[in-house]
Amino acid sequence: MAIIAARIDGRLVHGQVANLWTTKLGPTRIIVVDDAAAKSDVEKGGLRMATPDGVRLSVLDTERAAKQILDHRYDSQKVFLVAKRPETYLALVKAGVPIKEINVGNMSQTDETRSITKSINVVDADVETFEELDSLGVHLVAQMVPGDPAADFMSLLKKDRRSEQ
Repeated sequence: MAIIAARIDGRLVHGQVANLWTTKLGPTRIIVVDDAAAKSDVEKGGLRMATPDGVRLSVLDTERAAKQILDHRYDSQKVFLVAKRPETYLALVKAGVPIKEINVGNMSQTDETRSITKSINVVDADVETFEELDSLGVHLVAQMVPGDPAADFMSLLKKDRRSEQ
């Protein structure tokens, strides 16, 4: 199986993922890994409507996604993983899913978050999760759309840490 890309995007499948990233990457399947969405027929229906024609969609909880990937269910496909939060990817990596790089695309602002870039907002727990992913050898990049330059995400986090002190 080829996991051709993994992206963090709080909106899951929407305009940028459906049109820009899917066009650039050419996946045959998008796997949304989200425990809440996997339980919601309404959310799954919306995600299906946003998925481009010719691309298959799976909406799976974290445990089932790891099991199906590790059971080689998608070996003949080009898979694009999408999840809302870094802890989803940490769970997948710890389960043995071979994820080499994660594109940190969009994490929405809330009252609890602080801004790393104009589209990436984190809480301390997210920073700890990103640091753990980095320590496990996962390369983290920040890139909103394919036309933007990819920035080393850990450098952005380190800059944020320095500005807090």
